[in-house]
Amino acid sequence: MAASQAAANVAAVAVNVVPVKLRAKAGLSARRRRRVYRVGTMKRLLIVSIAATLCAGVVEPVAAQGWNPPSDAQRCPSKWGAGDTRGSANHVKPATVLAAMRLVKTGQIIELGRVLEGTMPVFGTRRFDLHTKRTVINPGRNRRGTNEELVISEIGQVGTQFDAFPHQMIGGSFYNCVPIEGNESRTGFGTLGVEGVGALVARGVLIDVAALKGVPVLPDNYEITPQDLEQALARQKLTLEPGDAILIHTGWGTLWNVDNARYVKTCPGIGIAAAEWLSRQDPLLIGADNWPVEVGPNPDPDLSLPVHQVLLVVHGIHTLENLKLDVLAAERVQEFAFVVQPLKIKGGTGSTVAPIAIR
Repeated sequence: MAASQAAANVAAVAVNVVPVKLRAKAGLSARRRRRVYRVGTMKRLLIVSIAATLCAGVVEPVAAQGWNPPSDAQRCPSKWGAGDTRGSANHVKPATVLAAMRLVKTGQIIELGRVLEGTMPVFGTRRFDLHTKRTVINPGRNRRGTNEELVISEIGQVGTQFDAFPHQMIGGSFYNCVPIEGNESRTGFGTLGVEGVGALVARGVLIDVAALKGVPVLPDNYEITPQDLEQALARQKLTLEPGDAILIHTGWGTLWNVDNARYVKTCPGIGIAAAEWLSRQDPLLIGADNWPVEVGPNPDPDLSLPVHQVLLVVHGIHTLENLKLDVLAAERVQEFAFVVQPLKIKGGTGSTVAPIAIR
């Protein structure tokens, strides 16, 4: 029985418990009836309190309370094998690419990447500085002139960004228990670098949680629950399949380059319970129109962005942040072919990307 129904049943009993007792004791004296009434009232208050507790459990997600990272023995080896370095990218095969392309009906391309510019919001001390380098007019009668630029940036972690496995650890190890010791250097990571990801083509699914809630933007710090995801999918008449690229619309992207301070301070997003639920659906990647995909900060003040660990380290599922999902949401494009390829940065922790949806 659902907790809400159980609570309702308990409350219904509470309403009737005292009158029944009094009717059964109709022959008692007035003094005895008052005593019975007082005892009955206390019992009724106790039952109502239990009902309220049950109802509270429905409103606030508590499944992830007290979460701790699994040990290496618990999470390794990966389901893809002890020596695997690709994780969820193993889903990309000729058959899955062809299946994704069959979703294309109109040929419309919808860009999901943000413009890289110095005014965009960045997290922490990250930066994006572009300096134009003007060069001379080259020799020859055609007077060929050239220009180029110097970019100073954490190019793997700005704009619309794809997180590779070296980006996150639990203690001293990455996905599939690859240790950082002996794997790190000043020129990148020797194993799991973003250059090994390759092109990703899949069925894309937009889960519009903002539309489910009837708001343009979810509230600051709103934790998306498994129930939210299930209800949104049911509303959209969609079912997730293994290998999907799952994109979550919160509406937070409307703050991009509008209120950057608020954009990076907090955000709505998936919580640990939702991340675990999504992981069980076996996706290719999980993305969102916010900066960490997950709710930020986490409701548990002793946890620092734990969904990054759940997805990247425990389950080997890539994440995609700062997506531009407004067109998909406005035009209700909820199933499409999804295409992205990270830059081949040797030993990189991630890559700025410009993914597309094709409908």
